[in-house]
Amino acid sequence: MPEIERPPGGFPVVGVVGGGPLARMMYPAAVALGIRLRVLAGSTAESAARVVPEPVLGDCRDAAVLAAFAQLSDVLTVADAQVSVAALEKLEADGVVVRPSPAALAYVQDPSVAMRRRLTEFGEEVAGHEAGQGVARRRELAALVARSPSGQGAAWPVAERVRVAGTGDEVIAPAPGLDPALAARATEVALRIAGELGVVGVLAVELSEVVDPSTELDGTASVVVDDLAMRPHDAGRWTVDGAVTSQFEQHLRAVLDLPLGDPRPRAPWSVTVDVLGCDYPDLYRSYLHVMAHDPGVKVHLYGKDVSPGTVVGHVTVCGEDLDDVRARARHAADFIAGVIDK
Repeated sequence: MPEIERPPGGFPVVGVVGGGPLARMMYPAAVALGIRLRVLAGSTAESAARVVPEPVLGDCRDAAVLAAFAQLSDVLTVADAQVSVAALEKLEADGVVVRPSPAALAYVQDPSVAMRRRLTEFGEEVAGHEAGQGVARRRELAALVARSPSGQGAAWPVAERVRVAGTGDEVIAPAPGLDPALAARATEVALRIAGELGVVGVLAVELSEVVDPSTELDGTASVVVDDLAMRPHDAGRWTVDGAVTSQFEQHLRAVLDLPLGDPRPRAPWSVTVDVLGCDYPDLYRSYLHVMAHDPGVKVHLYGKDVSPGTVVGHVTVCGEDLDDVRARARHAADFIAGVIDK
């Protein structure tokens, strides 16, 4: 087995399976922590492969490719949902540290059956019951938590995801107007799932806030689980600029069993909006305009080829006034995408 090339001081190496934007956004966090990041990407055109030094190219579904990549790292983590769980199980049996474990990842690769069955076993309500019970969906929520191998947990404020047809989706943190008891319940659900499934790293629990029409006048609402992601998630991109510890840093801390960082928000409100590609591939000029127009906007582009409708980046704005923050984030995203011209 080749010797792992560690940074000076004996700091560890984390191997990330997947070369997309989420892997790319782990890289600055790795640099800040002093650890080395290795990335397995499908091609040099993938987002992470454009910035992470010495990317390894190969198919993450290929057991031989994964086995060779695993030899370069102290711990393996996953940022690509297409990875072969069976291959990861073989690596784990051979002594490779895989976090989250293949046993946990199996639940997100078969969400329609295995995940729902398992969550139901320990008492969580999952999507699909609403039609039978006549409840109505109010909105989409996301509860992001992190868990380390030693069992330490951390949670960010529950966020709301707003789907916007024709332009980029929004994520608002914390979810506006969410009853504190329901927010606590959503966080409790996420932490419980992380513990029950043995998740190590960031866990994103996508939820729906639902209400029984017969009690809607009383404001009685609950949450049901829609989906899980055992990695940093789109709904947590706001944490890079809006939280003391981002989801990307926290994921690396967790998989290395380092003490978890402070997840508290830096401002009362953070809003992230997707930037969509347009017919004009040169985003640089509009990017410069946005930076000059509003220095408080944080622009993150993913190094992807620009094509209409593709998410090529995101913007985040943090501040005291929600209406102002949302308007500024939307203006920046729409201007870069060419939806507006002033």
